Amino acid sequence: MQKFDLLVIGAGPGGYVAAIRAAQLGMKVAIAEREHLGGICLNWGCIPTKSLLKSAAVLDAIKHAKDYGVEVSAPKASLASMVEKSREAAAKLGQGVKSLLKKNKVEIIEGEAKLLGNSKVSVGANTYEAKNIIIATGARARVIPGLEFDGSKILSYKEAMIQKDLPKSIAIIGAGAIGIEFASFYNSLGSKVTLIEMQDKILFNEDEEIATIAHKSFEKKGITIITEAKVKGVKKGAQLTLELDTKKGPSSLQVEKVIVAAGVVANTENLGLDKTKVKVVDGQIKVDEYLQTDEKGVFAIGDVISAPWLAHKASHEGILCVEFMAGHKVKPIDKTNIPGCIYSDPQVASVGLTEAKARSLGKEIKVGKFPFFANGKAIASGYTEGLVKTIFDAKTGELLGAHMVGPYVSEMINTYVLAKTSELTEQEIIHTIFPHPTLSEMLHESVLDAYGKAIHI
Repeated sequence: MQKFDLLVIGAGPGGYVAAIRAAQLGMKVAIAEREHLGGICLNWGCIPTKSLLKSAAVLDAIKHAKDYGVEVSAPKASLASMVEKSREAAAKLGQGVKSLLKKNKVEIIEGEAKLLGNSKVSVGANTYEAKNIIIATGARARVIPGLEFDGSKILSYKEAMIQKDLPKSIAIIGAGAIGIEFASFYNSLGSKVTLIEMQDKILFNEDEEIATIAHKSFEKKGITIITEAKVKGVKKGAQLTLELDTKKGPSSLQVEKVIVAAGVVANTENLGLDKTKVKVVDGQIKVDEYLQTDEKGVFAIGDVISAPWLAHKASHEGILCVEFMAGHKVKPIDKTNIPGCIYSDPQVASVGLTEAKARSLGKEIKVGKFPFFANGKAIASGYTEGLVKTIFDAKTGELLGAHMVGPYVSEMINTYVLAKTSELTEQEIIHTIFPHPTLSEMLHESVLDAYGKAIHI
């Protein structure tokens, strides 16, 4: 029986990163994966969707080329070619993960792993022993009863990103990050898109002001948004007929296809957890602040344990728990320091408390805002819609939250993440010199505005 210091179950962005860091720390490491190295994120999530969204952005740029003094003939989208490009990106990165694991001498075990208890794991017909085990099995798309995926008309995120022909009409159920990104993509290509959300607003977890700006922008681009609505049933025919229960009463909607983007479910089944003391609470594995389960030597990270369901959270958790098991002094994760990004057009990015949450906690706050239309680089680039918003504790100057909507905000949010993680106050940010002309100057101006010092508005 092969023995390891660490055996990781699942080779997604949490698992493979944990395995590599453990190897760097001198551990003998193996990683078991039943399907794809890189997990959902690399193969069916973060990476291929960003490739598709980039293709859509290029198409949009060409459509608006005249606004920049460039004359071009009418562009034509090839969905099949966009999909092919996205699959190539995923495959390339999958090979990259394999190379990184081999470089770090991590043994790759193909197959479905199960815990046997007493530090043992089976993969197929083989049994392995490991001093430590990390469960990093991720999550899958949530299925809505009556809207089960059929791969043809009712689609999960997987089928939604490999369509060969562009549907004339499409309904997307769920207006969180996944739903919004697919709505943006298919709208850019010319599909008639309807977003259906059961909450009273889209992007329910985002700052309300930012979500409202995004809502208006999506509607301006031609996306129909129906909030406070539930799908009560579906009739299949040449088209799908969705029966809706809305705040205005019953209604129906006919579309060619439906994408269900109603959240995820942790992959806790068939892991042999019943042979251990590992507890599952509300469908997710229970861990402490150091990612330990109730079974000695067994840890869990990523989507299988808790929201937010983000690749960078899983990666950070992987490193944290590996360094903890190696005896290093580590700092538990503060979830308010985890950034979230949505790569639609416009993009949305945030970290920390929303304005409403800060007020509900009884905090006295200062709020600063700076619009894209007042920034020189944004004006020169044609980016006139968007907002940067910062929230500070009025008494201490602590940065409580930052929220943005507009082009490239996913690339700018980390300035605030670094400031928040480093516990900087408004004074350090105010006295930081931002380069001109850049979009990043809006970050500075928003902080200045919170303290009545904004220069350019």
